[in-house]
Amino acid sequence: MSLDDRGSVTVEAALTLSSLVLVCALIVGAVATMAAHVAAVDAAGAAARAHAVGVEYRPARGRVQVSESAGTVTATAEVPAVFGTMRAEAVFPVEHRG
Repeated sequence: MSLDDRGSVTVEAALTLSSLVLVCALIVGAVATMAAHVAAVDAAGAAARAHAVGVEYRPARGRVQVSESAGTVTATAEVPAVFGTMRAEAVFPVEHRG
C-alpha cells in the first residue's frame, strides 16, 4: 500500500455507513408514514360509524371532521406523519334513531 492510499478504507467505510444510516432512516420514516395512513383510515371509519349511530367519537391522533347529508355521514380524518399529513375519508349510512 502506498502512502497515497492511507486512510482510503476509513473514508469508504464512513461513507458507506452514513449512506446505510440514511437509507434506514428513510425506511423507518416510510413505515411511520404508512402507519399514520392506516390510523387515518381507521379514525375516519370509526368517526363515521359513531356519528351514524349518535355516539361521540374522539380520535387518538389527529383530527376528524364529520358532515351529514342525504342520509349519509362523511368523516374526513387527518393524521400528521413523518412525510406530510395523511388524509382519509369514510362514508356511512345514518341509522334511524328513535
